Amino acid sequence: MPELKTVENRDEWNRTLASLLGAHALQSWDWGEFKSRWGWTAQRLLWLEAGKPVAAAQVLARSIPRTPWQFLYVSKGPVLDYTDVALAEQVLTDLEAYAKRKQALFIKIDPDVPRQYGEPSETECLPEAVGQAFLNLLNERGWRFSPEQIQFRNTVVIDLSGDYDDLLAHMKSKWRYNIRLAERKGVEIHAGGEPELATFFHMYAETAARDGFLTRPEAYYRDVWQRFLEMGEAEMLLARVNGEVVAGLILFIFGQRAWYMYGASTGQHRNLMPNHLLQWEAICRAKALGCTHYDMWGAPDIFDESDSMWGVYRFKQGFGGQVIQGVGAFDYPAQSGLYWAFTAAMPRLRSLFRRFGKGK
Repeated sequence: MPELKTVENRDEWNRTLASLLGAHALQSWDWGEFKSRWGWTAQRLLWLEAGKPVAAAQVLARSIPRTPWQFLYVSKGPVLDYTDVALAEQVLTDLEAYAKRKQALFIKIDPDVPRQYGEPSETECLPEAVGQAFLNLLNERGWRFSPEQIQFRNTVVIDLSGDYDDLLAHMKSKWRYNIRLAERKGVEIHAGGEPELATFFHMYAETAARDGFLTRPEAYYRDVWQRFLEMGEAEMLLARVNGEVVAGLILFIFGQRAWYMYGASTGQHRNLMPNHLLQWEAICRAKALGCTHYDMWGAPDIFDESDSMWGVYRFKQGFGGQVIQGVGAFDYPAQSGLYWAFTAAMPRLRSLFRRFGKGK
């Protein structure tokens, strides 16, 4: 049986986490530290077999106002090799016991475990055996598909193992054309940093208003962006036309993976395709940093033009990545009766959890 311990040291946690299969930036020490400044507390749990790390879970906790209860959240975790069903079962057992000890109403997990590859309408959309086995395990143990899916369940991931010509070859031809067009028309990509955070946020707010998604206060974003940029776990890229910033993105990097976590643009010079060149430069940067995969962070829950993410998804899909449908977030009701009351009869209280946003 694996030994369970807590980790109190940043370097130990990040080094150990990065060594595990499926390590995620939202399980990093700095993500937990960032969230601790916005109403959460973080504890890091590590499982070892014969002294070797085999699983990890950064557990975020938040109190429920005017109650003795709290809810727990393992954002994009736990991290482990999900082909090891016995290990997955032990980790779930320990998280269930942990939730009860901490007087949690429930604990939520949303690990990066594929359920299927490809769009549902595609004939090559194949069930993923590991994901199906994990879903069966969750159902057997009383976990429930969560009514609050905090992170994106589905995404598009680009395999960076080929050379640059291979990456271009996997794109749709129109996307390759648009990249070359942006280069010909003088779009330039530059690295950004702390001095450009205000500019980036203004673009991000403009993007939110245009695309209809909610944002948090500027201080929230400046906190996470600046922290990760300072720690070398994020990079900002900005697209300029004649010196004017017209688009940008912030790339998170952890272990061997990069995530297109935040993107923003203005309405200026869109005909010059700055976002196509920006993504290509981000893909190249991720590969140069030694990443094996580039996660474009988010695809629709429903693969249909009616979904609000459809246009953004089609843009991402053109870069030649693999559509991955994840298992999604699951809750374990540590206090089952109260959990059902919470999820069914207390929408205002549930909204406190929802407002932490779709994706991050």
